[in-house]
Amino acid sequence: MTLDLAPDNPLRAPSTLPYGLPDFTALTVEHLEPALLAGIEQQRAEIEAIATATTPVTVESTLHALERSGQLLDRAATVLFTLVSADATAQVEDAHARVAPVLAAHHDAVHQDARLHARLTTLHERAAGGEITLRPDETWLLRTWLDALRRNGVTLPGPEQERLRELNARLSELSAEFGRRLLAGEKASGVLLTDPADLDGLAADEIAAAARAATDAGHPGAWLLVLQLPTRQDVVASLARPAVRERVQRASETRGTHGDDHDTRAVLLQIARLRAERAQLLGYPHHAAYVAEDSTAHDADVVGRMLARLAPPAAANARAEADELAAHLHRTAPGAELRAADWAHLAQQVRGERRALDAADLRPYLELERVVHDGVFEAARRLYGLSFAERHDLIGYHEDVRVFEVFDAPEPGTPGDGLGLFLADWYTRPTKRGGAWMNSLVEQNHLLGRRPVVLNNLNVVRPEDGRPTLLSWDQVITLFHEFGHALHALLSDVRFPSQSGTNVPRDFVEFPSQVNEMWAWEPQILRSYAVHHLTGEPMPDAWVDTLLAARADGEGFATTEYLGAALLDQAWHRLAPADVPTRVEDVATFETTALADAGIDLAAVPPRYRTTYFNHVWGSGYAAAYYSYVWSEVLDADTVEWFRENGGLTRANGDTFRRLLLARGGSQDPLVSFRDLRGRDAEIGPLLARRGLGTVAS
Repeated sequence: MTLDLAPDNPLRAPSTLPYGLPDFTALTVEHLEPALLAGIEQQRAEIEAIATATTPVTVESTLHALERSGQLLDRAATVLFTLVSADATAQVEDAHARVAPVLAAHHDAVHQDARLHARLTTLHERAAGGEITLRPDETWLLRTWLDALRRNGVTLPGPEQERLRELNARLSELSAEFGRRLLAGEKASGVLLTDPADLDGLAADEIAAAARAATDAGHPGAWLLVLQLPTRQDVVASLARPAVRERVQRASETRGTHGDDHDTRAVLLQIARLRAERAQLLGYPHHAAYVAEDSTAHDADVVGRMLARLAPPAAANARAEADELAAHLHRTAPGAELRAADWAHLAQQVRGERRALDAADLRPYLELERVVHDGVFEAARRLYGLSFAERHDLIGYHEDVRVFEVFDAPEPGTPGDGLGLFLADWYTRPTKRGGAWMNSLVEQNHLLGRRPVVLNNLNVVRPEDGRPTLLSWDQVITLFHEFGHALHALLSDVRFPSQSGTNVPRDFVEFPSQVNEMWAWEPQILRSYAVHHLTGEPMPDAWVDTLLAARADGEGFATTEYLGAALLDQAWHRLAPADVPTRVEDVATFETTALADAGIDLAAVPPRYRTTYFNHVWGSGYAAAYYSYVWSEVLDADTVEWFRENGGLTRANGDTFRRLLLARGGSQDPLVSFRDLRGRDAEIGPLLARRGLGTVAS
């Protein structure tokens, strides 16, 4: 089945490197497309054999065979999509554009195969009739497959299936195009400074990093402020000159609205329209309803009611914070308007006055290597018995990537067994999309005997050679968050590949990662990693106490900017095809109206992502699902209470959380996993308290 694939293609067979790490030293972009096409042909033959089998339907001949199929395709696609996100050269982008519609067509061919649907339906009927017995993970897998086939149009008439295939192919092309335009726009949107006075307020390491970024971009002697993916830019908090802050804010908020190769508006409008058409073709009122059905929320109206419940008190809190910042601003600029560009800067000043601590004080104590080893890894050691050893002999897809072997001690104090690999890619670069994320290069499963290989990506600006990488507090939290996803994959203990690790509903996947953020704040962990990079002195206890006390500061802003993005996502994806705007100029109008209708149209608190650079929903998998972060946070906040009630950072608690939740991945209803841990359904009270929304009506 791989006769057309060159014998020297390194993707032809599973990698022989430890844990099946792809052999990036042998791989080139030219290997990807042939391997993908050969992988599609191989899986087509495998599916054909399953669908046309004349032997009686069994678990092994259907579910197990399906889970074994497509291994070559999976190897090739994993590498391609890793590069598309983290090292998208022009060659990679071109290859992605060519194969995206082919992959979509293959997905449709599998999920619209009536013969396969008949075999799985027969299996369901035999199990329901008591002829065969399914294990719990097989029952859940069968349900998942039948739902997936139905939701992908297997029961539609032929002409409607054909239209669905056309829509899916076009949507895959448009999603790839949105990502390409966004990455090109991010490269072009950095703020170039030539006047040293414009750098006033930045720390020495931040200035050095900006100088390096400018040099790398072909502007030696200048300074380049590279933009992060969200609207809010960390650097704005430190910049002293209002005009420079405004330049950064404007550059951030106008991404995707100008430049022939950077304007994303026409693309996203097409995506919105075609998604709406697809949803109606499948029998749903809109795309948000289609997405919600396959989540733990189950119903788009449930999602809407939750967001509507949170928005008014969040906006009220943000307005109260705005009043405080405006009063501070008017001390030196009477009558001046509070701008979004000034918010973070003024908030830092107010916090400094109130608590005598600001971001500049913290950075020297938040050095990347120390945070990783004595913070992120240390919490995993104490909770789960994990240890990490860097493997300099193993190579990633880029020279920035570092590879760690992960060892698992089943009992405290015992030698660890090899568990898997963790890859770390911390630094920003022109070929890397913004933001932070996790993905799996190899998914744990017992069926194929695979152990996990997991990747975390951040976008930290690289310092000058020889200088330490100093982090902001937000970046520390992001490190712990993304490693929470990594733990979900590393500690998976399931039989089937499709149920491994983070293969859970979108509105559950953020739950374990948000739980892991709590350990950044845990005093014994914080005191372990918060150490001055020059003197070795720990962060003063008074500062630690102040940092912990300040945790709730700015929750009005944070909640409102998040809800702004979540509500925009819902607004775009609740439209009928005819209601989607047709002119690019209408994108901003639609956004303004949607925010006003939700009651969170605060000029000084723009959404975390504006429509034109909202990669989560137009270029990634969060369409109509960005609400997932707050939905998962209900589970997270309640779980934090569980840890506290049971003694906090202990191996016993870690083992319980691992066994009942992380290890199970998607092998059962994830809310069952949560109930097994908590003994009940989640309660919203802990989230309301955390977010300062305790007065929200029940």
